[in-house]
Amino acid sequence: MRNKKGDMETSFEVRSFDAEMSLEAYNKLPKLPLYFILDNLRSAFNVGAIFRTCDILRVQGLFLCGYTAYPPHKKLEKTSLGTIDYVPWQHFETTLAAVSYLQQRDVPVWAAETTSASVLYTEMTYPSTLGLVLGNEALGVSPEVMAQCDEIIEIPTLGFKNSLNVASACAVLGYKAVEKMT
Repeated sequence: MRNKKGDMETSFEVRSFDAEMSLEAYNKLPKLPLYFILDNLRSAFNVGAIFRTCDILRVQGLFLCGYTAYPPHKKLEKTSLGTIDYVPWQHFETTLAAVSYLQQRDVPVWAAETTSASVLYTEMTYPSTLGLVLGNEALGVSPEVMAQCDEIIEIPTLGFKNSLNVASACAVLGYKAVEKMT
């Protein structure tokens, strides 16, 4: 294995510990001007995984809409691995309310969905602040929500299935936003 200088290393340590920082210190760190909006997700395990991704990316906010699981919730606590306290989140009764909330604050909102009108996420010019709607595992983003969004983007799929797992899609889109927004 090669180190950062390109020299061959024969031993290395895997960093298998969380950052040593208080919640207060974490909250003072700058946040990525990105919001994820979850449109009626069925799986609390997926939501917990998304909490972890949002913590890693230090997003501005996570909006849990409709019947999407939200804290306190045992399955979220299990799969989020302690990140619930570190991610700024809000629950909205509807996804349309969350989309409207951001748009009223001049934050563009894009839906991630495979449609005949969507644009590849890699071909977009990312704004300085962005909201991304992720849809239900079986039904996707609702048509009413897509109609309210400023853009519809998609992650290309090359296999049998037409979409990526929602937690995986969150990571793909989140890291592309980090690349384009920073």
